[in-house]
Amino acid sequence: MKNISVIGAGTMGNGIAHVFAQHGYSVSLIDVSEDALKKAQQVIEKNLGRQVEKKIITEEIKKQALAYLSITTTLKEGVSNADLIIEAATENESLKLKIFKEMDDASKPNAILATNTSSISITKIASVTKNPEKVIGMHFMNPVPVMKLVEVIRGYNTSDSVTSTIMDISRKLGKTPVEVNDYPGFIANRILMPMINEAVYSLHESVAGVEEIDTVMKLGMAHPMGPLQLADFIGLDVCLSILQVLHQGFGNPKYAPCPLLVNMVLAGHKGVKTGSGFYQYKAGSKDLVVAARFRK
Repeated sequence: MKNISVIGAGTMGNGIAHVFAQHGYSVSLIDVSEDALKKAQQVIEKNLGRQVEKKIITEEIKKQALAYLSITTTLKEGVSNADLIIEAATENESLKLKIFKEMDDASKPNAILATNTSSISITKIASVTKNPEKVIGMHFMNPVPVMKLVEVIRGYNTSDSVTSTIMDISRKLGKTPVEVNDYPGFIANRILMPMINEAVYSLHESVAGVEEIDTVMKLGMAHPMGPLQLADFIGLDVCLSILQVLHQGFGNPKYAPCPLLVNMVLAGHKGVKTGSGFYQYKAGSKDLVVAARFRK
């Protein structure tokens, strides 16, 4: 397994492409936007450069990684020779189903089809393909070059051999794979999102302010980042989407998104990517400035 295709040139997609290229895999990065692809190339080169500065990799590995990376706006061209295709598009179910149908039609018969979804059913995604046994979840954590965990999610029909292959390739990337079964939110987000949602509810009900809530969790629970700042980093729209999947999937009111979170997303305050969420951010930076002001 040497040829990898990654669909989606956003934060997760370029991180996944970076890691595979760094470890000697030939990577085709695919996106409908040529601008997004060019930006992804720049981000990957910049992040590889940081790794060189920190002596994590050598300059030679950086050069080789960039040589292993190619870009294309044509899905059929990008996946035709791939042994493993990883979809890392926006967390939107209908979009992912459309992409998987196209992936299935354009890929080699023995190619493994993976998705980086953080919450959407692997079984449902696999249902639109001809060979659901070769479909699997490969949920990387952000930032991909730094975070060690990969959630490997088995759909109802995912084969043992496909699961074993993905566990093995994750280890070759220097990651720690954890096998889980296909239920809403899997493990990471099934536990994380209710915590974030409860932090938003605590703010909404005026139990404490933004910085106070985050400080309690950082100093009291040894979390490196408070839940509200983490939500900004993930994207409040992504948090809302995952909570909606959990709420719909389990039918349990404990997963219902806090109204404040819903209103913030509707108002366009989505966290770091928009410059405003639970905190205000410097333009084009993840550096927070100050906690934002809220309306009930």
